[in-house]
Order: sequence, then C-alpha cells, then structure tokens
Amino acid sequence: MRDQHIKAIELADAGQWDDAHRIVQALGDTTASWIHANLHREEGDLGNADYWYQRAGKTRVDLSFAAERATIRATL
Repeated sequence: MRDQHIKAIELADAGQWDDAHRIVQALGDTTASWIHANLHREEGDLGNADYWYQRAGKTRVDLSFAAERATIRATL
C-alpha cells in the first residue's frame, strides 16, 4: 500500500489531481484519507477536505499543499 500512497503523492505533485484522487479513493486507509484531504483542500473544497482529515485523525493544516504532502511522505 505504501507504494500506492507514494504514487498518489507524486501524481498530486505533478498536477495530476484526478489520477491521485482515483488511487486514494480505492485505498481507504488513514494515510490515503490524509492524502485525500490534501487533494480536496487543494481543490478548494474545504468541507470535503475536513471530512477526510477527520477520517485520517488529522486536522487541516496551514501549510502549502506540497509541504503537507512532503510531511505525509515523511511518515511513510
């Protein structure tokens, strides 16, 4: 699963939002939920992002999208 998390982060970093979103939707674990939250925050859908942060056991952060993804990657 870790490989899929990294792939989703790499796709998000490359601006391939839809592809990253498809991966995290299929995974459903807490790390995928955290990436999912980041994607929806980047999209500007904060209500949806907050839902996914809650599923991940996290709260919305005041970081750039890329910085948050780097934080997620560092936890893998």
